[in-house]
Order: sequence, then C-alpha cells, then structure tokens
Amino acid sequence: MSATVAVLGAGYAGAGAVQRLESELDDVDLVWISDTDYHLVLHESHRCIRDPEVQDSIVIPIDEVKSPSTTFVHSEVTGLDTDAQLVELGDADDVEYDYVLVAIGSATAFYGIPGLAEHSHTLKSLDDALSIHDDVAAAAADATHDDPATVVVGGAGLSGIQTAGEVAEYRDEHDAPIDIVLVEALDEIFPGQDPSIQRALRKRLEARGIEILTGDPITEATDEAVIFEEGDDLHFDVLVWTGGISGRDAMEDSGLDNEHNRLTADDTFQTSDDRVFAIGDSALVAQDDDVAPPTAQAAWQAAEVAGVNLARTIEGRPLKSWRYDDKGTVVSIGEDAVAHDVDVVPFFDTFGSVPARLLKKTIAARWIKDVTSWRRAKAAWPDL
Repeated sequence: MSATVAVLGAGYAGAGAVQRLESELDDVDLVWISDTDYHLVLHESHRCIRDPEVQDSIVIPIDEVKSPSTTFVHSEVTGLDTDAQLVELGDADDVEYDYVLVAIGSATAFYGIPGLAEHSHTLKSLDDALSIHDDVAAAAADATHDDPATVVVGGAGLSGIQTAGEVAEYRDEHDAPIDIVLVEALDEIFPGQDPSIQRALRKRLEARGIEILTGDPITEATDEAVIFEEGDDLHFDVLVWTGGISGRDAMEDSGLDNEHNRLTADDTFQTSDDRVFAIGDSALVAQDDDVAPPTAQAAWQAAEVAGVNLARTIEGRPLKSWRYDDKGTVVSIGEDAVAHDVDVVPFFDTFGSVPARLLKKTIAARWIKDVTSWRRAKAAWPDL
C-alpha cells in the first residue's frame, strides 16, 4: 500500500515542497491541503493596496502549480492529531497521513496590546490587501486636502515599509488627501538590519511624505486612535498592523514542541514527531545557534530540501541538513526599491533606484516562472 504524504499550505514553502515531492516520489499518494485554491505571490501582495487588479498577476490557480496526480483538498486546517496521524479540516473530511509537512504560514502577533487586533488590518493574505485598499479609498473619499485622512502603519519591518509605500503610491496616483504615519517601537526602522539600508529606506520614505515615528511603543488601540507609552495619542482613519508573527492556532493542540504555535524543527525539518516535518513561517528551523528567518527567500530554499528529506524518510535513507543562504534583501517603497548585500551591482552594498527596482521585479518573476511558466511570469512583469 502506498504511503500518504500530506502537505499543508499553499504558500512558498508548501508550493515549492509539493513540486519537489512530485519530482522525488513516484509510488506515494500526495495530498495538498490549503484554505485557498490558489498560490499567492505573497511578497507582492502589498501591490494590491494600490491597485486591486494586480491580483490577476500574483494569484496562481493550484492546477497550474501541481501535477494531475496530486490530490488537492480545499479546506482550512483546524488541527493535527499526531496520535491518530490525522489532519483535521474545517469543512472537508479529515485526511489520514503517513507523513505530513506543515507549511501553513503564520498569524500576526499583537503582543497582548489591548484593542490592536480588533481595530487594525493585517497583511497576511490577498483579502487583507484588498480590504486595506477599500478602507484607504473610502477614507480618502470622505476627506479633503484641508482635513486629510490619516493612515497609520504599525511596525516598520519589511511588510510595514512596503505597505506605507503602496499607500503613498495610491495617494499620489489619485491625488488623494491622505497623511501616512509609519510607527516603530524600536529606535530605527527595519530593526536589526544594517544601518546603510535603514538610512536608505528612511530617506526614500520621508521623500514620499511618510512621517516616521520611532522609539515609542503602542500600548493600546481604540477605534480611532493608537495610544503610545510616552507620546500623544495618534488618531487614524485606517490602521494597519504588521508588527510581528506567531504560529497558527491549528497547531495549538498538536502536542508537538513549539513556541507560540510555531513548530520547532531541526535542520532536517523534522519536528518532535518523526512523521511530521515543518517549514516556512509555521516553523522555527534550527540553524546553528539561531533559527531560519521567516522570509520568502528562506521558504523557497527550505522547500527544496524538505521535499528531498520526506522522500528519504520514506525510503529509509539519511536526511540532509539544511543551511539558509542569505542572498541579500530587496525592499520596495512604491515604485522605488532599495537592495542590500546582493551581488548584482559591484562595489555597492546598498543601492536603490532602477537597479533595485529591476532586481525586485526579477525576483518575483523568477518565482512565478519556477512554479508555473515563463509565459505567466512575462505577463505579470508590469505589475511586479
């Protein structure tokens, strides 16, 4: 009887792993489970804040990603029963497995800040991006240049910076009366990164008329204002929170070792249950004295090795260790971008403008090509 391998999630980690498993395994029943029937190029989803039509370029139907032999189940994963080896689903029959790869992504962390979850948008899905667009457009329609709407973006990491940049693009394209404030609890934007990219990003954000507030954490949110530890309350019309990640509730009762529902895994992606593997944002994958970063780049790389290791487990062969290879960072601010620590432009650790923008587009196009075709990547190019 063939083994059943279940892959949970249709993000970068899940899509990449499914394709790798399809190339590695012949005599297995591969079941792919996701609450969306498409793969989303998530690191470009912020583009939909400016223009919802971008979704046509970054939403890829599942059937364009998987082979016909892979079974797809469109349902939300609600739990994992490791004793019964069962994937529990919200609106479909539960799926039995011999081995399972958890790649269901992450949830937004609100750090216990009162009112924040109730009164803010997040950016974890296509629907999130479209909802932000709708509320920004509605707020702008009710405002005037003498009394502009205020959009507050909490968290000045990658998602927060890119969100603020897209709101600025929307404002400029529509001559919309919008003030944009980017808020970061720590002392500098893009925390923990090299000062050169922090300076380059700040320069471009401020040039777009985006106000930056740092070094003062939000302690509460109401339906109309965020309250700071020290500074004055900041009233908003639209609040977007991008301040951190945690695991999804589906893993809460799995019995697997985890931190805030993110499964802990060794550098082979194996968890505390040797039949359960975990990658992407839903996992904390050991890397020497640290863990792999929760980025698209890391998920792409991990998917390749995770697929190989699942095949090796079934075949009883030794597993491969994985090491994340940081190939640099590219961050968009609307139509502009900043790149850091990549080998494309000689002699410059940090650069922006046309080279960085083309690099950002190329990265997204290459991923679309890898999971579908050059034809789809070419069609998507103008929107990336």
